[in-house]
Order: sequence, then structure tokens, then C-alpha cells
Amino acid sequence: MSTLEIEARDVIKIVLQFCKENSLHQTFQVLQSECQVSLNTVDSLETFVADINSGRWDAILPQVSQLKLPRKKLEDLYEQIVLEMIELRELDTARAILRQTQAMGVMKQEQPERYLRLEHLLVRTYFDPLEAYQEVSKEKRRAQIAQALAAEVTVVPPSRLMALIGQALKWQQHQGLLPPGTQFDLFRGTAAMKQDEDDMYPTNLVHTIKFGKKSHPESARFSPDGQFLVSCSVDGFIEVWDPISGKLKKDLQYQADDAFMMHDDAVLCMDFSRDSEMLASGSQDGKIKVWRLRTGQCLRRLERAHSQGVTSLSFSRDGSQLLSASFDSTARIHGLKSGKMLKEFRGHTSYVNDAIFSSDGGRVITASSDCTVKVWDVKTTDCLQTFKPPPPLRGGDASVNSVLLFPKNTEHIIVCNKTSSIYIMTFQGQVVKSFSSGRREGGDFVAACVSPKGEWIYCIGEDRYIYCFSHQSGKLEHLIKDAHEKDVIGITHHPHQNSVATYGEDCTMKLWKP
Repeated sequence: MSTLEIEARDVIKIVLQFCKENSLHQTFQVLQSECQVSLNTVDSLETFVADINSGRWDAILPQVSQLKLPRKKLEDLYEQIVLEMIELRELDTARAILRQTQAMGVMKQEQPERYLRLEHLLVRTYFDPLEAYQEVSKEKRRAQIAQALAAEVTVVPPSRLMALIGQALKWQQHQGLLPPGTQFDLFRGTAAMKQDEDDMYPTNLVHTIKFGKKSHPESARFSPDGQFLVSCSVDGFIEVWDPISGKLKKDLQYQADDAFMMHDDAVLCMDFSRDSEMLASGSQDGKIKVWRLRTGQCLRRLERAHSQGVTSLSFSRDGSQLLSASFDSTARIHGLKSGKMLKEFRGHTSYVNDAIFSSDGGRVITASSDCTVKVWDVKTTDCLQTFKPPPPLRGGDASVNSVLLFPKNTEHIIVCNKTSSIYIMTFQGQVVKSFSSGRREGGDFVAACVSPKGEWIYCIGEDRYIYCFSHQSGKLEHLIKDAHEKDVIGITHHPHQNSVATYGEDCTMKLWKP
């Protein structure tokens, strides 16, 4: 599909039409003269021509005042009107047109004889059509003027601006960017998403997205604006889905052309910048790529971000830096402008499975297979705190899968380790609250996410169940059994709707809603 070229003049014409239709006459005149673009449209060409042919000058004059016409054609028109007014003995009107219009003022300067002839006819007490119309009948002269003016004007359907906006919204609705019935904020250019949706746990499977036999998704994320759901797979592909319809987004040209964002190796993790414009992806070979989501263009390649697979990515608030974790036991901060490593956090003795910024951006929290959580100072890279979440009931220690910021309190984190409990903890390692599946065997948690307002904590168990814990009651309020046919890898939450996506080794991604 070729790109559409839109002329700036056409945009101005659409705005001029809007001004004209809404009686913004001064704005119309100023815009027309400042941009040197004239609208020159009439509602109906047939009516316009018929009005000239019938001499309905009261209808023609207001229209002509809005048009930019060649001087000669305008003079012919005004001359004809003056002659007809004299014939009808409407001498005041004839005099006003002759002496007060710009076109006649120019005629007086440049064609004094032609002008004076009209002045003479005006003061005569009788009217001779043959002399006045100079051997061409009145009707014939009207027809000639009508033909000349018709060539200067175009007919445009009414309310083009509103129609185009309406069509754009329909297209967005068709593409699933706008759920039907949503309020659209035209000025901000987004659907006025219901930010006030009360947190509610999902119960229904609404879409199942199937992947190829050997290409299960390793990670999935919703964009912060809620418009996209992106998955990255073990075969290196990154795909953008519509979170409402569950279909591949073909309005992204690169996806329509089958030119997907991709890595040479399995893609294990990703993250969005806060404005939803950029997507970072990390792969099994230690590389990180940063993409522009709208175009699929690769903006940055960090070829040697880590010596082993990248397990987690997180943009800084301003989108200028990228925090990564890896199987190489380190977490690092990279500058996106320079593509260089700016900071390294060393101290874990096994895989770092997750790394996030604190909400103020001053600290980094890491989760590791060495069974600890560490809190680091971003400026100095010093380790401020090391703690172990409570161990499993069966004894021994448990690898820490992930850490999440807790929406209700910026000083609390949710820690998911490979046990049948999940914990809300302080940065110092104290347990504030714990939620347990109650299972001693086979129900260890492998992944977790939290609802936008922190009312619900969702855990995925080794048993392929989705556990829905209420923060308020501290209890397990709902259980979705056998969410997938094989091991579930992860779960992610929509930024402001009650919608979660789970993905697993059965090569599917599933969307769940209340």
C-alpha cells in the first residue's frame, strides 16, 4: 500500500469550508488571505449555473463574495448585473455595485471608457436593450458568464471535516483500536478509556491466540495505552495483537507485509516505554533491540548487552535508559542514545530473573535464582539490601521468579518465589502480607501479575491454575483450573481494563476477562 500524500492546501480548504458553514466569516477571510488559498466551492453547480442563467443575482452575489475569481470574469459579471439593474430601474442597487465594489473600482482605473458607458446608461431616463447588451441578447450573455464562472468553482460535499473525522473513527473502530461505544477524545487522539473501571478478577476465556508448533510465546506485554498486546516467541518473532479482537494488527503496515520485528534467537522478554511508542526486546543470545512500534523500525541494537540470555527489561520513566537482567547473574542499565552500558549491578550468585526500577527511579530491585531479592542504589550501584522471601513449607530455599511494584504503596513490592505463597514485602525485606494457595505439593507459583489498582494479585501455578487473590480479604477468591494444556510461562495485565493474558508451552496465548 503506497503512502497517501495530502496537500497542505487541501487541509486549509477543509478548514475554510468548516469556517464558512459555521458562519465564521472573519476567520474565513483572514485564513483565505493569509494562506493565499481560496475555497471556491459551491453547494451545487447546477443551481449556481441556473441562478446565473435566470438572473437570480440576490442568490449569486453572496456566493461570489466568498469566491476568488479572475478579475476579467468578475468584471463581466458585475457589468451584467449593473445593466440588468438599470433595465429593472433598480437604480440605487446599480449605483451601489458600480461605485462601491472593488472590481468596478479597478475597471474605472484601467478601462475608463467601459466604466463611463455604464455611468451614462445609469443617468438616462430610458433603456435600450440593443444598445445596452451590444447585439448579444441578455440570455446569451448570462449563459457565457455562467459557463466562465462554472470553470472556476468546484462542488464539495458538505461538512468534509466532520465526515473525515467520522470516517477515521469508523476505521479505528473497524481495526479494534476503538471499542464500539467508546467516547473518543479527539483532541488527545485516543479513546477516552475507562480509567475508573473497578478492579475485578477474570473468569472467562475470550480469545485463544495460537502459535506455530515450535514457537511458543516466552513473554507478552500490553502497551501502557492499552492499544496493543505484544508477544515474543521462542522462534525469534515479535508480534503485535489487538487486545480486543485477539487478531494480529494488520493496520501496522510492516505486519500486513509480513515484515515482523524479530531476533536471530529466542526472544525471552520485553518492555514498553511509558508513551507506548518504543518496545525493547531481549533474546537468548544476550542481545537487546529497541523498536518503534508504529513502524517496526529497529532504532537501537545492543549487540553485547549480556554474555548470556536476557531475562527481563524495564524502561526508565523518561525512556532514555533501559534496565536489563540476565542469566549471566548481572543486571545492567544501558543508555539508549549511546547504546553503551552505564551501570552494572553485580552480586547475585545465579540467574537474575527480574529487575525493576522503584517508582521514584532511585533504586533497582532484582530477583534471582540464588533465592534472594536485592535492592540497589541506581547512582552508586551499591547493594542496599539483600533478603530472602519466606521459604517453602517443605523446607529448603526457593528461586525468586519475579518482583512487581505494588500500586497501593510505592514502598512495597510483590515478590513471587517458587513456593505456594506470594508476598507483599517492604524494601527492607519484611513481609507485609502473604497469600497462599494452600497446596503443599505441585502448586508452586511460577509467575504473577497485579491488577492496576492493586486490588487483585494473580498467580500462575505449576499445576496450570490461575489463582486470584484479593488484597482486601487476603484470601483466594477465584481459581481458574487448567488454564493451559501444558506448563504456563507467564501472565500479564492490561493497564486499565480487567483483562489478563496468559501464555504457555502449549503454543497459545489466552485472553481472560470477567
